[in-house]
Amino acid sequence: MEKLLSQHSAREIEDRYRTVLRDNRARDAAAGRTLDGPHLTDLVVAYAPKDIPAADASTGEQKALLIGLVLAHAGLIAEMIGFAPVLLLDEVVAHLDPSRRSALYAELDMLGAQVFMTGADPAAFAEIETRADIFDVSPGLVMRRRA
Repeated sequence: MEKLLSQHSAREIEDRYRTVLRDNRARDAAAGRTLDGPHLTDLVVAYAPKDIPAADASTGEQKALLIGLVLAHAGLIAEMIGFAPVLLLDEVVAHLDPSRRSALYAELDMLGAQVFMTGADPAAFAEIETRADIFDVSPGLVMRRRA
């Protein structure tokens, strides 16, 4: 489908895909999955500041790229439906340097979403302690951290 983008409108491609789905419904049901579609296309990502493929970027750079994609998608959803989705970000600040962590927190503030972040390093969340509810979790116990 991505090969058609340069020659056809998105609407035409969507219509073609609906036809493919309709025509292959029995085959897909027998297979237990959709056998044709955009989910079969690899997303190719580059790290622009270094002009390299994401696979060649550092762990922190890769994480920053992935976070950027997640935030861009959340922003698109917010634009489409009028409010930001709830974000569940597991170990999101791991491998981020302090400037990237600060940028992430600023982006999350601008998005206006309700965000749940997990992390093993309490120091990584020090910057947002005064404007976030922070909970300490241990086996069988969840306690709100007092400021």
